[in-house]
Amino acid sequence: MWKKSVKDVQGEILCVSQFTLMAKTIKGAKPDFHKAMTGELSRPLYASLLESMGRAYIPLRIKDGQFGAMMSVSLTNQGPVTLTIDSRKFEYTPVAETSGKKKPTEGSTPGTSTPGN
Repeated sequence: MWKKSVKDVQGEILCVSQFTLMAKTIKGAKPDFHKAMTGELSRPLYASLLESMGRAYIPLRIKDGQFGAMMSVSLTNQGPVTLTIDSRKFEYTPVAETSGKKKPTEGSTPGTSTPGN
C-alpha cells in the first residue's frame, strides 16, 4: 500500500482553500482569524499552487472548489488509512508584524521569546 504515490496510481488530488486553519482558539468563545492571510493576498498564492501542481502532474486530476465560497466537500477513501498533514510547526507572520522583530523560527512557539530576543 505504501509503495505507490498519487502519480503512480494516477489518483486525484483535492485542493481546498481553508483560511479557518489559521484560527486561534486559545481564549474566548469564538475563533480569532486575525493571522489568516487576506483574500487579496491568498487568492493569487492559491492559484500559483494549483498551477505548479498542474505542471508537475496531470491537470485534469487536480480538483479544487470555488475560492472563498462556502462548500460541502466529500470524498471516498480507498483503503483503511487517512493521513492528515499538519504544518503547525510553521506560522505565517504578516509582513507588517515583522518590522523590527525577528521572524519566528521553525519549532518556536508564537508569542514567546527566548533570552536575547
